[in-house]
Amino acid sequence: MSATSQTLRDEIENGIVTGEFPPGERLDEVQLATRYGVSRTPVREALMQLGAIGLVEMRPRRGAVVAEHGPERVFEMFEVMAELEAMAGGLAARRHGESDKAAILAAVEQCQHAAEKNGTDQYYYENGIFHRAIYTASHSGFLEEQCVALQRRLRPYRRLQLRVRNRMKVSLAEHCEIVDAITAGDAQKARLLLRHHIAVQGDRFGDLLATLRP
Repeated sequence: MSATSQTLRDEIENGIVTGEFPPGERLDEVQLATRYGVSRTPVREALMQLGAIGLVEMRPRRGAVVAEHGPERVFEMFEVMAELEAMAGGLAARRHGESDKAAILAAVEQCQHAAEKNGTDQYYYENGIFHRAIYTASHSGFLEEQCVALQRRLRPYRRLQLRVRNRMKVSLAEHCEIVDAITAGDAQKARLLLRHHIAVQGDRFGDLLATLRP
């Protein structure tokens, strides 16, 4: 995916999540291209990406339409994600090898650099690499597939919740605790920390919506 398409996708995601593009609204490629000053190609690519995670539905004769997902659905997904991540963390603590440990440590270091620059979107993408390193360290291919799939579905919400005041700083501190638990082989603590880490995201996302919506 090109950088232009990714940036555009993030902008449209923001509009959908904050209600600027309400459920059921048609997303016209020409209008979006004009609005964001790009050609139709990156718009089409962005809409396809949003369709893949369920934010947009492709309907006959209407094209791309904003999906109608209520907040209850989002919080349900966060609940499931918290349990999946907790399982991955517990298994990673028990099963990780030296290469897994190195990948996790490198990922959390990149999160640190992004946090120092106060770049919430950059931190989010480094955060995704961090969590994927934990999935891989679980050495459960099926669990990794499920975590990655749901991580993609929750991408816009996990990204925007980082804009809540102090959330990025707190998230990084939680990452460091998670790394300590995994590298120490403390499966129970790793499970608890990751469950809390993801559950808090749901709460923080609610805080974010409260500040963005009338």
